Amino acid sequence: MRNFSVILVLWACLGSAQATAEPAALPTVVALDLQRYAGAWYEIALLPNRFQKQCVADTQARYRLDGDRVEVINRCRTAKGELDRTAGHAKVVEGSANAKLKVTFFWPFYGNYWVLDLDKDYSQVLIGEPSRKYAWILSRTPQMDETALQKLLDRAAELGFERAAFQRTPQTQPLD
Repeated sequence: MRNFSVILVLWACLGSAQATAEPAALPTVVALDLQRYAGAWYEIALLPNRFQKQCVADTQARYRLDGDRVEVINRCRTAKGELDRTAGHAKVVEGSANAKLKVTFFWPFYGNYWVLDLDKDYSQVLIGEPSRKYAWILSRTPQMDETALQKLLDRAAELGFERAAFQRTPQTQPLD
């Protein structure tokens, strides 16, 4: 009976170790030119999250260089048609060639913002983070070519994100 107990304990430990194992490494783009990346981006699709639950349409992000950090302004339209605005900032993760940022909207708490795929024109991007719970597809324009969107969704799936969980963000009217 004692051997069975030892085996049961070992099996339980192995099972919990697998359940808490780190996810596979998440590659980013080789480098990010923050000057080119700055400006307005439209959210085309996202993995739903609790901190954006009030947003139902017209989600946009603006990035502006401010010394050694990036100013971040996120805006969206709520179900009541009101404009929601959140401001924060990001700092570059050392040694990432600007491809990994730490973003805060509520200091001292920071979240990962990793650039996972970016077209050469800096017009479409896939953003995510290592746990793969959060991800966004952004575009410089409110509408994105369907083929390009499917390509980024496929890339997200290759990286371990749940492709079917992505939801599209309606872009119905400019917030400017």
